[in-house]
Amino acid sequence: MPTKVLAGQTIVLTGTKKTQSIMDAIENHGGRAAVFPLITTRQFHSSQDEINKQQLHNYDWLIFTSQNAVDYFIKKIGSMRVEAKIASVGEKTTKALADVGLSVAFSPTIYSADYFVREFPTIVSGQPKCLFIRGDQAKSTIKEGLPFCVDEWTVYETIANITQIPALIDCVQHENVTVIFASPSAVQVFHEHVAPLIGWQQIRVAAIGHITAKALQDLQVEVAIQPAVYTMEAVLQAIILSEGQR
Repeated sequence: MPTKVLAGQTIVLTGTKKTQSIMDAIENHGGRAAVFPLITTRQFHSSQDEINKQQLHNYDWLIFTSQNAVDYFIKKIGSMRVEAKIASVGEKTTKALADVGLSVAFSPTIYSADYFVREFPTIVSGQPKCLFIRGDQAKSTIKEGLPFCVDEWTVYETIANITQIPALIDCVQHENVTVIFASPSAVQVFHEHVAPLIGWQQIRVAAIGHITAKALQDLQVEVAIQPAVYTMEAVLQAIILSEGQR
């Protein structure tokens, strides 16, 4: 049974994906869910698109690390058949792949690119031909961390969404707020457009993933909530647990 442990709390979601189940869970525990997307994505077009589509059948593995990469990849290829094996980082990434009929042949034990580059080489042999389907802000971990050549295809770009900034500032100034950050990009937008006006001290910070947490720590921001599992469900459970222990 849900408790009302989040009564008086506002939980702010800053990512591109609006998850109704998470919002319902927050409200079921007595809190208020507020959605202020600090980033948005759009399809990235380049002269490499047609080349990559023509060469797709030559790859042994396609690597995905985000839902957005899956979504924009499908927009790029349309009804083309995918014959390569699929590697996925992240529970949501794997679900997005399943939703479009692509089964995952490999996923790391922990949803992290760092673990992926350690574990993936142990299940492949020789020099597999790999294509990393990515966004423009993706780190170099996959390409540089694997012991064989990895080609890349940038299918989307991430841009700041400042339309929600005034409403977010008003929310933080008048409510008891925990802000969930799911990417370094969202952290950067908050740092550039919100923090100069109200600082970081007025909010409690929750981070999904060690890369996001590091982006916050590099700005000298205290991360109060950082679950070991890199999902929105896990971070919400960690918030609920911390409130219950107060």
